[in-house]
Amino acid sequence: MQQLHPTDEEPITNKRKYLADDRSDSGKDLKKAKLETKALKAKRPGFTDERYNETSYYIENGLRKVYPYYFTFTTFTKGRWVNQNILDVFAREFRAHPAEEYERCIKSGSLTVNYQKVDTQYKLKHNDLLANVVHRHEVPVTNDPITIVHMDDDIVVVNKPASIPVHPCGRYRHNTVVFVLAKEHNLRNLRTIHRLDRLTSGLLMFGRTPRYARIMEAQIRNRQVNKQYVCRVEGRFPEQTIECNHPIEVVSYKIGVCKVSNKGKNCSTTFQLVGYNEKTNISVVLCFPHSGRMHQIRVHLQYLGFPVKNDPLYNHVVFGPEKGRGGVIGKSDEQLIHDLINIHNAENWLGMDGDSELMPILKDVDVVDEGKKSPPGFKKNESVVEQHQHQLQIKGRHTNQLQLQYDSAMNVSTQTGQDVPDMDFDAEKLTHDPHCYECRVKFRDPKPKDLIMYLHAWKYSGPGWSYETDLPVWANVEWKEPE
Repeated sequence: MQQLHPTDEEPITNKRKYLADDRSDSGKDLKKAKLETKALKAKRPGFTDERYNETSYYIENGLRKVYPYYFTFTTFTKGRWVNQNILDVFAREFRAHPAEEYERCIKSGSLTVNYQKVDTQYKLKHNDLLANVVHRHEVPVTNDPITIVHMDDDIVVVNKPASIPVHPCGRYRHNTVVFVLAKEHNLRNLRTIHRLDRLTSGLLMFGRTPRYARIMEAQIRNRQVNKQYVCRVEGRFPEQTIECNHPIEVVSYKIGVCKVSNKGKNCSTTFQLVGYNEKTNISVVLCFPHSGRMHQIRVHLQYLGFPVKNDPLYNHVVFGPEKGRGGVIGKSDEQLIHDLINIHNAENWLGMDGDSELMPILKDVDVVDEGKKSPPGFKKNESVVEQHQHQLQIKGRHTNQLQLQYDSAMNVSTQTGQDVPDMDFDAEKLTHDPHCYECRVKFRDPKPKDLIMYLHAWKYSGPGWSYETDLPVWANVEWKEPE
């Protein structure tokens, strides 16, 4: 039997564009905002101290949690939104809350256009800057430590626990690898070289200098990096080495779902059986991805008919009675996306890194007393914007508004010292917003099985270097799943 050695990763080469061309005179404030944004992007790749200090962690029930905090989401009007009603756009494009909540935000002035209050019938224009002040509640993640595998002047290599996203996305910000490394390990100016899915655990590399990050990105892009993953799959995997060369197409970037398709991009994964447990009908398999397509290992395993045992996305009958085996789904892409979102709302399993465009999962929340007291210093009649500003003053964080809003569009680096999470919940640190939708519901804690997927990045090697992590307990074919 072969000894174990393990990607659903992709090099970060295409940076998101945050600025639109200034083709029209949209006012001095908007022009100034764009200039500020460009200046901030040129200055450094990360956040300021205020961003890291806006909240803190606490540990509860084995989970890392974040005290709610105020945050400003910003975006420029997308082309498809132009000349459309602002309320219709938010109700359709952003599903974090009901349409009624966005209507309240517009009327209260917490959701603005070019920093100005508008009515719900406002028609969006090119280059309009939308800003929405929210009382942000993050999703809990595991409290398993992020361990340092290797660190020198050029690179930081860590073993990422499952359930923690690599960088801010969707409903995750402080509960991300880059923020935890920033706040608790005092690592500075980290550059993301590659990424892992939120539920995937294992080896993750960060560059400590722009030059070294570019070198490593180029090695991954040019396929000079050998990657080895280990996974636990359903069924008896063949004993011979399997090569899967089927192209993969992204069905929807919006919800992060792929499939094998002749329209997709070429990719290749080699699979080798490590061991099979006849009692449980489970195989442990080594995976050697020779490219870095989105969800590559998971999609190829689904196609072969041996999905990752607890893959919440690709091991599901939403892909058809055979769960997508052989590429047979039996429905259009539009119907698949529709069904995925509907089932996610019912089962809370859609495995993308961010859930910002999906409704809160009602089966995982309980309505609680709306009459909670506001935190000290808050006035009942204060608007959300006023409460946000007041909160900053209470904590002594006087922050330039443009800096506050635009730091959120930057890549992450560390500008802070070490911080330690509270080992117990501290009620004094809890803020409550009477207008906040999520303050009125109580989210149930995820169960341990919801925080892990049996896919682990085990070993990466390249020209003159090699790193590997410890193997997870489930990589032993005789391991028994907890009840």
